[in-house]
Amino acid sequence: MLDKLFSSFRKNDTEEEPQSPLPQAVAALLVEAARGDEDYTEKEKSFITHMLSAQFGLDAAEALALREKAETLQAEANDLYSFSRVVKEGLDREEKIKLIEDMWVIALSDDDKAPYEEMIIRRLIGLIHLEDTDSAGARQRAQARLAGV
Repeated sequence: MLDKLFSSFRKNDTEEEPQSPLPQAVAALLVEAARGDEDYTEKEKSFITHMLSAQFGLDAAEALALREKAETLQAEANDLYSFSRVVKEGLDREEKIKLIEDMWVIALSDDDKAPYEEMIIRRLIGLIHLEDTDSAGARQRAQARLAGV
């Protein structure tokens, strides 16, 4: 009887480990950048899916599922803090700069310079402890990437 009771407290070996919150936080921030101008395009969705696949080594279906989960998380979030905290703790400096560059790619991909998209990126820079110069360099690289597309 006690074995039965205690077994309910033990971890079942067949249960999956919870997924790291880092991919979800990165994905949600990318979605936030895309939705900043209230025009979330198929092009932006495609960019996000490809970025997630490349960064986390996911196949197309896994990256799509992660993006869709992030869309829900972002829509339910009240602010950037929960996502930025995970990113601040989970990425090194170069990875953070790469995230900012990816956000600039998304923000600039529709050829519409929306002030809210820019504000999101600037707020995130401070929250993850980067400098404005990091963002400026990331923006330039993003523009070069888009010119090559």
